[in-house]
Amino acid sequence: MRAVFPVLTVVTVLVSLWYLMLIPMNSHQAALEAERAGVVVSPETARDRRDLSGWAVALRNPGPVLGGVWAQERPRLPAPHQVAIELWETTVEKKITSKRSLVFHGWITLSATLLGFAIGTVMGIVLAVGIVYNRAMDLSVMPWAIASQTIPILAIAPMVIVVLNSVGLQGLVPKSIISAYLSFFPVVVGMVTGLRSPDGSQMDLMRTYSAGGGQVFWKLRLPASLPYLFASLKIGIAASLVGAIVGELPTGAVRGLGARMLAGSYYGQTVQIWSALFAAAICAAVLVGIVGLIQRATLRRMGLA
Repeated sequence: MRAVFPVLTVVTVLVSLWYLMLIPMNSHQAALEAERAGVVVSPETARDRRDLSGWAVALRNPGPVLGGVWAQERPRLPAPHQVAIELWETTVEKKITSKRSLVFHGWITLSATLLGFAIGTVMGIVLAVGIVYNRAMDLSVMPWAIASQTIPILAIAPMVIVVLNSVGLQGLVPKSIISAYLSFFPVVVGMVTGLRSPDGSQMDLMRTYSAGGGQVFWKLRLPASLPYLFASLKIGIAASLVGAIVGELPTGAVRGLGARMLAGSYYGQTVQIWSALFAAAICAAVLVGIVGLIQRATLRRMGLA
């Protein structure tokens, strides 16, 4: 209960602030809809009212405006209950094969996320081992890995998709490569730090036992790197999900969480956009939680937790 109370407090404060921000964001539209419905509002013209802040409009017309800011069909900022209803309808009430089901779109995005995460993890571990054991790779590959993360993913994604489409690779593979691009860097950094974490006394002890390079790696460096690796994997899998979503945007995709956001922006369906954003956040939380469970089980089995 002590652990739940702080979480509930933070959630309550955030939801309350969210509802409060609906007033300045949606007041102008609520006043306009009230006028169309024949409800009497303050005598300012629509042109005069545009110069007022959302708070001023709401205070001058508390009845018609405050009643409408939380129930608009296409609000600037949707209310929390609108997003919750949309999530329920598009996950529970829709068949998973429906093109309007977030479960259907979520699996499309998750498939690219998991493949890209696997590619990025393997690539990151291999590069980290090479950087630790090879001075030339340390001086050449590591700076390039760091520099690669300074390029905005929104600039790289269209180029990757166009180039791969020109050679006949479409759909899952381009999105997975973009996901791998985002996820490999934290794995490289975490794994390099972990492999170098054993101190001098531990290395001297292994030399005393006449341990070879392979034995030092498997019995000392790799076990010592696991806490660092799992910490970076949690970052990497969340970044991989972002990469999969970004990879769906430049192509005008019709499937995936990114496609739902794109379609919502085309047609002004802000509730749809926010529900897809929350679905992506829930997916990221679940994926990070799964990595955390694997981390605890692995470290406990190795006696490190």
